[in-house]
Amino acid sequence: METRLTSALVIIPARLAASRLPRKILADICGKPMIVRVLEQAQQSDIGPVAVACDDKEIADAVMDHGGRAVMTRADHVSGSDRIQEAADLLDPENRFDVILNVQGDVPLIEPNAIRAAFVPLAIPDVSIGTIMTEITDPRFRQDPSFVKAVTTPNGQGQHKALYFTRTTAPGGDGPLFQHIGIYAYRRTALDRFVKLAPSPLELREKLEQLRALEAGMRIDVSVIDSAPMDVNTPEDLERARAAYQTL
Repeated sequence: METRLTSALVIIPARLAASRLPRKILADICGKPMIVRVLEQAQQSDIGPVAVACDDKEIADAVMDHGGRAVMTRADHVSGSDRIQEAADLLDPENRFDVILNVQGDVPLIEPNAIRAAFVPLAIPDVSIGTIMTEITDPRFRQDPSFVKAVTTPNGQGQHKALYFTRTTAPGGDGPLFQHIGIYAYRRTALDRFVKLAPSPLELREKLEQLRALEAGMRIDVSVIDSAPMDVNTPEDLERARAAYQTL
């Protein structure tokens, strides 16, 4: 059975600290801060209102200076999931939105279609969290632990049901490998439950937060997209993002 979902509250968690590229969230990309570029891409997904959940007033000011919506959250959150849950309660205390969609703040080239794809699996009532993945086509990345692998099985509805996520090369044998991309569409009830759970054993071992949900019996389904959006973690990444925007 499927249900028709039509909208979500889209929240972009943004913190000023970054170990490899300090203040990257405010880095200029062809005249606009990176967080504003992400905001604009999320707005183009056209699945609901978009807001940035900030830990610093400087981020909020940058967003609002460009006509976006920002909400201040606590500075001590340990994850983006915790930050968006607080932001959801602040932005939507009446629980008008049943789905909260988390878009990372460091993916200025994220395609609106990729954001929509994370929303699609929630048409199945048993799915708690929707997310996305793409096939790894470069053999260099099959062994790379920074490319998180999604181990899935077809769900019969055009997407896949997640069985596991890992930094190792899995599954074994012949066949494609898929890179998981950390954009999540949470049912509101699932997000509220998730942030109350303690970190799980496999989560701590793999350093992958989504395993907490699987270990707690929450169903995660995954849409396949054509290619992975480039996230910005280093000065070299930032220069590539700037070059890409110059060609648009």
